[in-house]
Amino acid sequence: MQIAAIDRGLLVLLGVRDGDTSEDADWMVRKLRALRIFAGPSGRMDLSVTDVGGAIVCVSQFTLYSDARRGNRPSFIDAAAPETAERLYEHVVAALGAQGGKFGAHMDVSLVNDGPVTLLIQSPSG
Repeated sequence: MQIAAIDRGLLVLLGVRDGDTSEDADWMVRKLRALRIFAGPSGRMDLSVTDVGGAIVCVSQFTLYSDARRGNRPSFIDAAAPETAERLYEHVVAALGAQGGKFGAHMDVSLVNDGPVTLLIQSPSG
């Protein structure tokens, strides 16, 4: 069953870290809306997702806060507790006006990356 699909826009894999707050979530929303990563008339990355009329799909991804430096099994101790993560994830999805995946569910995610442009963005407190 397909939950979300977009044409031009952003696929956001959102990890919530232990200690993240609603202020961090609001900062992330502002950053994602304003990030100039789409090509403008000059061919340079001058336009935001808002400028190009793009859409956003946001998928929860706690594994972004995995730590695999020691041993062979990743630790997820830096990821936020599920209750906090779900609350902040839903906040970001709503504030972005994004399509969202199902929090905590196993999902098959497909991406056609135009560029490719892949960025890791952390809030200033992260």
